[in-house]
Amino acid sequence: MRQRAAVLCGAAVIAAGSVTAVPAEANAPHSAGTAAAAPAAKLQWKKCATEDYPTLQCASLEVPLDHARPRGRQITLALSRVPHTAATYQGPLLVNPGGPGGSGLTLAGFVASSLPEKVAAQYDVIGFDPRGVGKSSPALNCRPGHFDPVRPDSLPDTPDVERANLARAEAFAEACGDKYADVLPYIDTVSAARDVDAIRAALGAERINYFGYSYGTYLGAVYAKLYPARVRRLVLDSVVGPDDVWYDANLNQDLAFNDRHRAFLAWIAEHDAAYGMGTDPERIERQWYAMRTALAKEPAGGRVGASELEDTFIPGGYYNGYWPYLAEAFAAYVKSGDTDPLVEVYENFGALDASGENGYSVYTAVQCRDAAWPRDWDEWRDDNWDLYEKAPFMVWNNVWYNAPCASWPTSARQPVDVANGELPPALLFQATGDAATPYEGAVTAHRLLRGSALVVEEGGGNHGITLSGNSCLDEHLAAYLTDGTVPRGAGEADAGEADAVCAALPQPEPLESKAASASARGSTLHGLLGFRR
Repeated sequence: MRQRAAVLCGAAVIAAGSVTAVPAEANAPHSAGTAAAAPAAKLQWKKCATEDYPTLQCASLEVPLDHARPRGRQITLALSRVPHTAATYQGPLLVNPGGPGGSGLTLAGFVASSLPEKVAAQYDVIGFDPRGVGKSSPALNCRPGHFDPVRPDSLPDTPDVERANLARAEAFAEACGDKYADVLPYIDTVSAARDVDAIRAALGAERINYFGYSYGTYLGAVYAKLYPARVRRLVLDSVVGPDDVWYDANLNQDLAFNDRHRAFLAWIAEHDAAYGMGTDPERIERQWYAMRTALAKEPAGGRVGASELEDTFIPGGYYNGYWPYLAEAFAAYVKSGDTDPLVEVYENFGALDASGENGYSVYTAVQCRDAAWPRDWDEWRDDNWDLYEKAPFMVWNNVWYNAPCASWPTSARQPVDVANGELPPALLFQATGDAATPYEGAVTAHRLLRGSALVVEEGGGNHGITLSGNSCLDEHLAAYLTDGTVPRGAGEADAGEADAVCAALPQPEPLESKAASASARGSTLHGLLGFRR
């Protein structure tokens, strides 16, 4: 997701605190009854506590820009840690929020505080900003202001509008090439996976435990392919389909997001008493597109045009905890022409700050480098007009989000075949209605990762489902992190696919309801997850 909603999630920002150093050796991984393993590099951990995460520590690690030239230019990764406190120590648990482009520093604190205390106490929970991201250096920001409002309408229904959007995409690619020509060839998933192994070595661990959300599932699967003997436990939540990286993955997303948007509109219809929009979802859908048409002509508050409206409502496809806020703004505009709530939700959900610009820059750099994208614009045009006829909600917004890949200044790598029969059992989590990483991708990954177990949230549509208030899912996660237990039984979500099935959480309630408010953990998590994936 490309913008966090700070008013909802209250995500903590890591700030430098006391500079008291804690040597890495103090908590180096070791087995009971054996000497601590000597770390390959010394990490100087410093306190960087926040109000929410008072035991958080931070460090930095130099890694090669090009891992094929280990003595060449070095770059810096920013790390965070919540140290283990139990006598039983199971090693480092590396966490990643996805993106690509998402910062993982605060996620370490969230995961450590959200797991059962006795489970978290057995791990050093390690967060990190991947290369190019956040507090790592260099941090990419290819074209500041690229998403400033008001952008051209995403729908290219005239040649002029298409040219304007294409010019923006080409300008972004050119700016990236001008500013980061020496870095872009090394901003990719394989390089990030090799960084993960450098973190492992610096921690002095023979093997790591890994917990990734969204794109973080693909990073974890690639790491496991490159270093299968160095994986102890592997948790993948909201799983990227490994067979359609990345052009086809975005086409598949468009279909799924259209379904999810319609689920949101149907939810509004179910709550007519709160929103007064009627009980017919199709009529409400027509009102939404009429609002879009009107904003294309006269942006709300001079800031929310058609493209910005899409930016604002796309996060609702990731997390239904945002639905009550989006519905109120939608109803206020349609019923009374009040634009203030619409501008407010845009600022909360759609607008990008410098952190968002950095995330988008890394997202684009990784996606464009990981795999080949069509260079012929006619192919993009034909594919997406065909798709638009079936799923209009996000298609063209997503096209322009990814269009820099049509003129990206570096060559593309070959996608990694993540099929793996050398791992300990991995544990996968997936909601059946997830739009960002559709369900079929998790089924594919489950098949390719031999011995893995798939836990399905039946009827759920959120992206990122563990540690969000669903106790059934979290019990499977806790059991696995405690002793490696995975479920081994045919679930009800398509026989032979799921090893366990959990019911989805109830849908949200309107804000005026006493039952309103998403779970605190759910809203915090979805403020931390990465961009687009």
